[in-house]
Amino acid sequence: MAPLIGVVMGSKSDLETLQPALDLLAELGVAHEVRILSVHRTPARALDYAAHAESRGLKAIVAAAGGAAHLPGMIAAATLVPVLGVPVAVTVLNGVDALLSIVQMPKGVPVGTLAIGKPGAANAALLAMQIVANGDAALRERLRTWRAARAQEVIASDVEQEKLNGARGGV
Repeated sequence: MAPLIGVVMGSKSDLETLQPALDLLAELGVAHEVRILSVHRTPARALDYAAHAESRGLKAIVAAAGGAAHLPGMIAAATLVPVLGVPVAVTVLNGVDALLSIVQMPKGVPVGTLAIGKPGAANAALLAMQIVANGDAALRERLRTWRAARAQEVIASDVEQEKLNGARGGV
């Protein structure tokens, strides 16, 4: 099956941060691809990827980068496919530098920016899947089921807490 979502990163070391995104895409059965594209070390390759993303059928791109975080913006500049940026904490600034670099795109070149690190990666995958689900009812239902399961986890945890409180005399 042709990939619907691209997951790109500036270096292999970013893979650990993006793993939650890849896990969710696999769990929900969404065809995706993973690429290492450095706009600093392989700029032509990165821009070629972005330029051909739409014609290859990609519906969204999750792009992670740390430090100066140019990858999400450069990818967004070369495609109309929605780009979701994930700041990676790789410098002494703990990802705040990447966050600011990704979120401060100039007018006309939007990048949807998520939280720093693994929570941002997971949410980027979920948001990318929601974009795809606009045209895929089956995926929309899988996302609905996934969310309902998360709600049940909270409810189950609360019930367990009530049992513990009851055992302690209603603390």
